[in-house]
Amino acid sequence: MGLVHIVFGQSSVPVLSEAVAMDEKMSGELLCFEDDLSVGPLFILDTKEGRAGRRQFWMQLAGVALPPVTAAEEEMPAAPATPAEEVPEDADRFQVLKAQLKETPDLEVWIWAGQNARDVCGYYWLVSQLYDFAGRIHIIYLNNLPFLNEKGAVFYPTHLHQILPKEFLKAKKLARAISLAEYELDGDEWHRLMNENAGIRLLEGGKKIKGEPTLFYDKELLTQSGKEFVKAWRVVQQVTGKLKYPVMDQFLGWRLKELIREGKLESKGELKTIRDFEVKLPGENMPAENTENPHTV
Repeated sequence: MGLVHIVFGQSSVPVLSEAVAMDEKMSGELLCFEDDLSVGPLFILDTKEGRAGRRQFWMQLAGVALPPVTAAEEEMPAAPATPAEEVPEDADRFQVLKAQLKETPDLEVWIWAGQNARDVCGYYWLVSQLYDFAGRIHIIYLNNLPFLNEKGAVFYPTHLHQILPKEFLKAKKLARAISLAEYELDGDEWHRLMNENAGIRLLEGGKKIKGEPTLFYDKELLTQSGKEFVKAWRVVQQVTGKLKYPVMDQFLGWRLKELIREGKLESKGELKTIRDFEVKLPGENMPAENTENPHTV
């Protein structure tokens, strides 16, 4: 029997690769889906147009081709990405996987998911397309489960990369085939997420995903910005340190750039990565005697 292990995001690859090498029974291919479906547009993602819209979103986050939009340009369709700018397509990886499943009847798939929105959204996307292979697709959802860290203390990881490789050997016992009811219910949930098309998606517990608007974190980013210039990475760090739900630094960095474009923040330095520029609230620096309300605009 062949085996394919699936993870969402490169950070999970090293630890699971090491775990697979420890146990012959886990031996198999490791397939990583790259896109973080917990952020950005999902509308009609099962079409070329939907996937092009997502590529455009990631280009925007990366700072590629971001001139101010004119009134005339607002009426024009977005220009297609050039091949050099395209991110690797998870849709192509999925087609390869589907072909493998058709060609090898005894091939099984193990989907590994931590208790975070990225993994759960990735699971919904995958399971919505794998009904034809029911019985061969397994889920290992490490939801609110205790593991041992390097010091032997118990902790509850939210992401696979937090788990020691040897601990995965215990977790493999949790592998179970996805039920027919789950294919139906979780497939419907994926279509709900696509139609809702929220800016970001947060995990509320279990497998429950809640959509929020793109500017969900803007208020907190402004709150952490003062009247004096401060490094953008520090503002992002202060925000993420307070969050119940983890979110990508790159996403928050993009939101800072958008707040700068909207005139809600001022900047100094090149607007590349969050380590290249500083931000502050608009207006002159306050004199020393008027610093009681540093966040007043």
